[in-house]
Amino acid sequence: MGSVVLVVRLVLADMRRHRAQAAMLLLAVTVATATMALGLSLHGVSDALYEQTRAAAAGPDVVALSGDTGPEVTSALASLADAPEVIAHHGPYRIVYADLTTRDSLSSPVVVQGFAETPGAVNRPLVTSGRWVRPGGTVLERGFATALGVGVGDRVTIAGRSYPVVGIAVTAATSIYPWAAQIGPGGGPSDYSGLAWMTRSDARTLASANDLPVTTAVDLKLRDPAAADAFRHAHRVSAARVNFHSWRFTAVQDMVILRNSQPILVAGGWLLGFLAVTGVAALAAGRAVEQTRRAGLLKAVGAAPGLIAAVLLTEYLALALAGDALGLVLARLTVPAIASPTASRIGDAYGPGGAAVVTATVLAVAVAVLSTLPPTLRAMRTATVTALSATAHQPRHRPWLTALSALLPTPLLLGLRLTARRPGRAVLQACATATTVIAIVALLTLHAQPERGYGLDGSAALPNLRGEHDRRLMLVVTVLLIALAVVNTITFTWTTAMEARASMAVARTLGATPGQITAGLSAAQLLPGLPGALIGGPLGAGLLSLFAPRNAVEPPSAWLLGAALATLVATAALTALPARLAARRPVARVLSAETA
Repeated sequence: MGSVVLVVRLVLADMRRHRAQAAMLLLAVTVATATMALGLSLHGVSDALYEQTRAAAAGPDVVALSGDTGPEVTSALASLADAPEVIAHHGPYRIVYADLTTRDSLSSPVVVQGFAETPGAVNRPLVTSGRWVRPGGTVLERGFATALGVGVGDRVTIAGRSYPVVGIAVTAATSIYPWAAQIGPGGGPSDYSGLAWMTRSDARTLASANDLPVTTAVDLKLRDPAAADAFRHAHRVSAARVNFHSWRFTAVQDMVILRNSQPILVAGGWLLGFLAVTGVAALAAGRAVEQTRRAGLLKAVGAAPGLIAAVLLTEYLALALAGDALGLVLARLTVPAIASPTASRIGDAYGPGGAAVVTATVLAVAVAVLSTLPPTLRAMRTATVTALSATAHQPRHRPWLTALSALLPTPLLLGLRLTARRPGRAVLQACATATTVIAIVALLTLHAQPERGYGLDGSAALPNLRGEHDRRLMLVVTVLLIALAVVNTITFTWTTAMEARASMAVARTLGATPGQITAGLSAAQLLPGLPGALIGGPLGAGLLSLFAPRNAVEPPSAWLLGAALATLVATAALTALPARLAARRPVARVLSAETA
């Protein structure tokens, strides 16, 4: 117990001394784990929302539809209700394909289902606002009504006739908006459509008066809902073209709108985790001398290697786990908005699940361990006397580097020497820059894709929900990556300046100006950032090609070049302030501190 108390006290004291570094690690891990957990939770949350809607709206286990009409089709569909596996049914009923226009001239295809004024035991849409259908009125599916901006009391025009909207409802018998049609008039795939309900007589009148396409459907409740697929295969009707949609099929279709969301968030989580590792590794490297001295003090008072490792690693692990907890809470709060971009489902979106929690926690621990284990092992392996007298690492003399750098301007000379003395950090900086450019390229590529709206003419009158959702998510992930990259760039610059303060002070005594020192420190970040920016563009395009459809549109080359140049310009601007602050430190104070 005494060792535990000692470790806790030492860790808390170190956190108080390095509040900025602790806050950075906490922020980086929180953002990375929240993004990762969101991506891994989407599928389970979508299924949960469907199940809750299905229970509330008495959703069918199987929907049988036919693009044909007539007594033969009606009889064939009705015979399915007599199967021994079926315990309840609704229909057959007609589905009319029409066009709907709002008062604001928004137009969309719509499928109108003719229902009884008193809902039955199967496929009983849940009215969320207003009332159920009555003669002369229509009820709109909630996701469709939300997209149209229509509420109870408004009027809509269907096939040239005006109807008041008497209610808003949700159903589990069809997929979420805009995939309510299920099949087309000929039994094949249909276009984007909304859903409306009318009385059976109004639906019949609508179809006959306007000569509109009609399909027929029946909803079935099975004794064993898990056997829906087996029922579908065993009861194919040969006398008519019949399509069977099981409840599992509908649940899977709900995920179509989130098809790109999951890879965006999961890939973004890993990229954010990588940037977190690079940033925390820079902080750990900057504190390497201090940690080595700390390990030497602990050795001098008799601390065992295990205790020393616990003291050095616990701070980062504790902050990483705290960030993991915050990230999971943030994911829990934001998952409803991300997992349900339409209003077609009801219920509570719980998450993240167990697998998402474990994966996010592994990511958080990996960030802490990968970034701090090397300096911790180095500190433990250093002899006690050496650790207590440790100073900044003295680079080896390389004559060829000295000869080469002598030909360069002073700022570039200083930047090149700082970069060459820290090759590992230069690689991290290049990778961090490449990661940022990859995210920007992905965002530009996504915005270059043409999106077909849900309106009758394919215009953007009713926006493509999936496209808009993907763009918003990609924008958020890119902003988070850029924000973390900004923090990392400032950290890299400040850490390099602190480690090189003695050599920079010597350079100033030899005639270098503060402006040249500032430019040299900035160049130390730009030199590795240049190859990172150049590699990031093609790497981002190649990565996206693995997920993009064959007809995907490539963004203009000028966009990609502009992303790389903008990243380099931003790097130069971000390094200017910390580099200038470090360059203006008094030379005498720096040199006396190093020789003390």
